[in-house]
Amino acid sequence: MQKQMKPEEAIQKIQSGHTLMVGGFGLVGAPLTLIDELTRHDVNQLTVISNNLGEAGKGLGILLRQGKIKKAIGSYFTSNREVGDFYNQGKLEIQLMPQGTMSESIRAGGAGIGGYFTKTSAGTELAKGKETREINGELYVLENPLKANVALVKAAKADTLGNLVYYKTARNFNPLMATAADFVIAEVDEIVEAGELSPEEIVTPHLFVDAIVQSQLILSKEGVVSK
Repeated sequence: MQKQMKPEEAIQKIQSGHTLMVGGFGLVGAPLTLIDELTRHDVNQLTVISNNLGEAGKGLGILLRQGKIKKAIGSYFTSNREVGDFYNQGKLEIQLMPQGTMSESIRAGGAGIGGYFTKTSAGTELAKGKETREINGELYVLENPLKANVALVKAAKADTLGNLVYYKTARNFNPLMATAADFVIAEVDEIVEAGELSPEEIVTPHLFVDAIVQSQLILSKEGVVSK
């Protein structure tokens, strides 16, 4: 199967009503080319699982302005103050999760774990309506796994098979998300031939990756620019 695709070809896998996982912390480690292509794709009512929704008018923030996102599941929405505006206006549903809990829920989704108990959020508003259990004298909260129809992830390098290598902290949530979706699209800065990557540097094996797209937009000190 040929995994290398153009952005407009890969993004056709996303349909209205889908749940998406999107890598990145703010704009760092975010698949900016795929997000840009999605702004031109005729979809709506999306549920987006991501640490946050980009920044105002940047990254996932563009999709928010376009009204394509119905619900956001994440941890750090204050990087884009427009998220609060949309929520207060009734234009966006929000599910706020502690960052470690979100990561573990994605990992659980990829590992086939039906749920897990954590002390995080016990006794707070975030635990409201969730099952709790006392374990060894301490209160724990049951959290469910997170899965998606499509994951958009960003890596520094891929080989033609789809093995992925990440760059420092830009790795963030991307490897976890690549395990927890039905279809995984990897945006990468560089594509090399199979066998050129050292097995020790590969983080995401090719079996998790369905499509590879070459980055056309990058994040620089000046902001989002063409590569």
